[in-house]
Amino acid sequence: MALIQFSGNLGRKRAAHLLKRITFGPNKADMDAFSSLTPAAALHLLFQDTSIPTPPIDLKTNATWVNIPPTDANSDDSVLQSYFKGWWLNNMLAQHVSPTDKLAQMVREKIVFFLHTHLTTIQEVVGSSRALYFQNVLFRTYAFDETKPAPINLKDLTKKICIDNAMLTLLDGKLNVKGDPNENFGRELIELYTLGKGLQGSIPPSTTQGDYIYYTEQDVKAAALIMSGWDTDTTFTTLDTDTSLPRGKAKTNASNVSNQHDNTVKQFSARFNSAIITPNPALLIGGLPTEASMIDEISQLIDLIYSQPECPKNICRKLYRFFTYHEIDATIDTNIITDLSNTFISGGYKIEPVIKELLGSQHFYDLMDVDVNNDMFGAIIKSPLELVTETISFFEYPFPIYSSQLEDFYKTTDNLFEQLRIMGMNFMNPTDVAGYDAYYQYPMFNRAWISPNTLNRRYNFIYLSMTTDNTMEGALNIDLYTFIKVRFGGSASDPDVFIRELITYLFPMSIETTEITTERLNYFKVQFFKLGEALPQGPLAFWQFSWSNGETIPASKTDARGMLQDLVNALLQSPEFQLH
Repeated sequence: MALIQFSGNLGRKRAAHLLKRITFGPNKADMDAFSSLTPAAALHLLFQDTSIPTPPIDLKTNATWVNIPPTDANSDDSVLQSYFKGWWLNNMLAQHVSPTDKLAQMVREKIVFFLHTHLTTIQEVVGSSRALYFQNVLFRTYAFDETKPAPINLKDLTKKICIDNAMLTLLDGKLNVKGDPNENFGRELIELYTLGKGLQGSIPPSTTQGDYIYYTEQDVKAAALIMSGWDTDTTFTTLDTDTSLPRGKAKTNASNVSNQHDNTVKQFSARFNSAIITPNPALLIGGLPTEASMIDEISQLIDLIYSQPECPKNICRKLYRFFTYHEIDATIDTNIITDLSNTFISGGYKIEPVIKELLGSQHFYDLMDVDVNNDMFGAIIKSPLELVTETISFFEYPFPIYSSQLEDFYKTTDNLFEQLRIMGMNFMNPTDVAGYDAYYQYPMFNRAWISPNTLNRRYNFIYLSMTTDNTMEGALNIDLYTFIKVRFGGSASDPDVFIRELITYLFPMSIETTEITTERLNYFKVQFFKLGEALPQGPLAFWQFSWSNGETIPASKTDARGMLQDLVNALLQSPEFQLH
């Protein structure tokens, strides 16, 4: 039985909830526009396929490098890797694309980012800008999969990632050879990327050594044998026939056969119903393995893994935690995760229908004030990446234009990546192959983003960004005065109305104006009126004078900007803004 879908108009609260979860940050106009839509209509717009971004540019040559061999004219590859990351951040922000495409591009990149957290890459281990780029393009190819013909689905992407150049480096696939199997990738393929170990906290330990309930050491060894005999292609000229993207290559001789691949029959354990995978005789040459037969064995392996009931459930749990909430109890697992798994299977292992069903469901929009644990609004701590992108998007910070301000662009993105690092997110360099702790580490999950040190760093980033005269690298220097004048000018003169309206867009749990208490409102007013509280005319009169005369009296503009900085800094350093 499918999840019950929410059929009414979203309203501002639900529109903000949806857009903050599925994009990298809506602005005020986005939230207003989507408030009159149903979830179905909203999701239809959000999943419109958009143009694929052009490849990243090397500042040194003013040309792309991804389709040509390295040359002395190009920047060092470590520099090119940072350019690739900046290019991806530009795609996430989608500032300089058509307004009709902006949110859809954000959604696509959010799914690309999900795939990055699922099929994790560690930049420092991979160490190749081209390998990183082509893996990113591979993820983007599979991001919007519902309307694309087979075999575009997550199962097929899993097959492709097995011989992806970045993955072959990351998990030592190129070291896995006949007679000396390397089990790293085979183990992570089963434990992290597909089958998993069940719902954390609910699976009793096995009494048999090497038995992990859903798979065994025998299955890891069999998978490793299937994956033997592959190498990276550092020329990036070996192309996948389905995607036309570079991939790894089989270690074959001049006769196109491999003596590095284990060509035996692979026997799996009882956890896989004692299945066997046999090399396809029709694809062998003289009984010896070929690249085609090796690819066929991988295909058989992934088909076998995906046929296990726990595999779709594990993947749907990851999607649920990424978009909805980290806690999955037995009831949610039995009902919601099972429903999503059924959708995943019946939809041909495509993830877009699963995401749409989840984000269109009554469950996703549940707000049960009697039990805060069931409140989906504000239930997820923003990652440092989301904190930065949502701040940039909402306040409409004018990011340097990639096509015409390349030097300023890369300087800005490098500074922001450093801010992410000190906030606890070394972007594209998670601590291990499982990815960033917040997306998988039981029982902390997204709470791992917050510590006394990282929280202070988050607050500092906000504080330094809410001014136009800060020279610290990484500060956004947002012009709050101009922003408020343009987007909230109609309400700004009345602090009560103005603060309530700001909160409706910034706080996930207080979208409706009735939800802020008088005490909380007064607190923000105190922050707001710091400059005028000691003046005889009173703080309200001082604000109104400063605001109304800001365009004609420079000192009044300075005073108004200072009060706005105090207010917005207090709002953005509130616990609620750290959530979405």
